[in-house]
Amino acid sequence: MRIPLLACALIAVLTGLSQAATAANMPSPAAKSSASKPAARGLSDATIEQTIRMKLAKSKIGADHFAVRVQGGVAYWEGRTDVIQHKGAATRMAKTAGATAVVNNIQISESARQRAAGGLSGAAPRVSVKH
Repeated sequence: MRIPLLACALIAVLTGLSQAATAANMPSPAAKSSASKPAARGLSDATIEQTIRMKLAKSKIGADHFAVRVQGGVAYWEGRTDVIQHKGAATRMAKTAGATAVVNNIQISESARQRAAGGLSGAAPRVSVKH
């Protein structure tokens, strides 16, 4: 009777050790979530800035000649635009390039603000119908 009981105890101990070893090799949930953050990927400021500049060169917002710099993983934007959507596009561009945060100091021209306000005036847009 002692041998089967001893065998069961030995199997239980070995199974427990195996599970402990597997758990020790797996990253914790906190490590998994932080691994997706750009800072955890180990991107340098120069790499993030270079990626932003490459994206900017290929984008329509590049015509606005915005200035961008990255310090401590944070992208800093400066400049002016006549297209209100370019400010948001710059923020998204920096985030996808790996910036951990964005300080967007892009100024929107008054004419762009007026066009945007006019589009929100509530009046129905005019539609021309050809017969």
